[in-house]
Amino acid sequence: MSIFEQRESSIRAYARTYPTVFVTAKNARQVDDKGKEYIDFFAGAGVLNFGHNNERMVKAMVDYMQNDGVLHSLDMQTDAKARFMQKFTDVILTPRNMPHKMQFMGPTGTNAVEAAMKLARRATGRHQVVAFSAGFHGMTLGALAATANQYFRQAAGVPLLHVSHELFDQAHDPEAALQGLEQLAEQYRDPSSGVEPPAAFLVETIQAEGGVNVASTGWMQALEKLAKEFGSILIVDDIQVGCGRTGSYFSFDDMGINPDIITLAKGIGGVGTPMAMNLVHPDLDKHWSPGEHTGTFRGQNLSFIAGAEALSYFEDDTLMSAVDVKAQLVRDVLGPLVDEKSVQEIRGRGLILGLDMGSGEVAAKVVQRCFKQGLMLGACGSGGRVLKIIPPLTIPEADLTEGLEILKDAVRFVMEEAA
Repeated sequence: MSIFEQRESSIRAYARTYPTVFVTAKNARQVDDKGKEYIDFFAGAGVLNFGHNNERMVKAMVDYMQNDGVLHSLDMQTDAKARFMQKFTDVILTPRNMPHKMQFMGPTGTNAVEAAMKLARRATGRHQVVAFSAGFHGMTLGALAATANQYFRQAAGVPLLHVSHELFDQAHDPEAALQGLEQLAEQYRDPSSGVEPPAAFLVETIQAEGGVNVASTGWMQALEKLAKEFGSILIVDDIQVGCGRTGSYFSFDDMGINPDIITLAKGIGGVGTPMAMNLVHPDLDKHWSPGEHTGTFRGQNLSFIAGAEALSYFEDDTLMSAVDVKAQLVRDVLGPLVDEKSVQEIRGRGLILGLDMGSGEVAAKVVQRCFKQGLMLGACGSGGRVLKIIPPLTIPEADLTEGLEILKDAVRFVMEEAA
């Protein structure tokens, strides 16, 4: 038995999907201890937007450490933090006329969601948060209450309170989705409905873990209008689909909305070191008192160094234009699978795309087949029925094409075997 089987908790998950020992990694490829190479269409579930061991970021971090840069600083002021904050302001916030403050908390996405929900409740004096069907927001109790997946929720051990779930935008019936928001509005307007407006609406524009479900612009605008009418906070969870994943820095850039709070993590650290940050409108941020939401690892200076280098990718349109080209390549190569009814649908935006296989069992077989053929791919959605394509944004087109051919062949193999 390996040391992992002997000593690691039975809770391990991804290790069961990818049963090998990885040794090295570069951009969109990993190599295991037997020398086998794998093309990575998983990318740390969105952490590695800029690939494994991004040369620019590694060099910046090594230079920083060799010059005895401060590595840990709680939330004290450091040169590395100042440089990251200034670059984020110059490259991301100022061009969008966003006045938001940056809040650093514990280094995980779930902590970002906890902080956002806590602040919304503090600012409004209300308890309830509205989240949406199929949403995923984290594993700590507050964020877990907003997460819809029953498998994750049942592990809580206590009741998950103060969050209700409404129907997420259904692309196949946009009229019904908009009617759902209007019905909520009617309940909030009626003093005898017994339903009070919430502290916040918490939403992903693309539900990554939920099955790559994409909210329409019209629905997101209607949701923002609903929040504003009743004084609720609009929180957009951009943890997995932000930082360039959809072809623009924020997933909502082209939607004409202005969220009150944006939760970021995963790709914001650039190279895989942990980091999370909330963007908070100043009118809300004033409700915090010093140290009310704290965390030992707020001062991730290596993440600030790598994250600042990651922001340089957004100083011009080169990377985002390349993402658009690669996204179209994915659709061109895999489109025939829809035509031949091997998959039900391809959905998503930019380089987060989902293949709906219609069955979790079928999707799992495709994932296993892909791994044997040298492609790392994950499943998501209800029952794990959707294959999620989320490679590094920097993946070379040759690697992307090779991985797509492996995927296409695996889908056809599994479907022919099942016929």
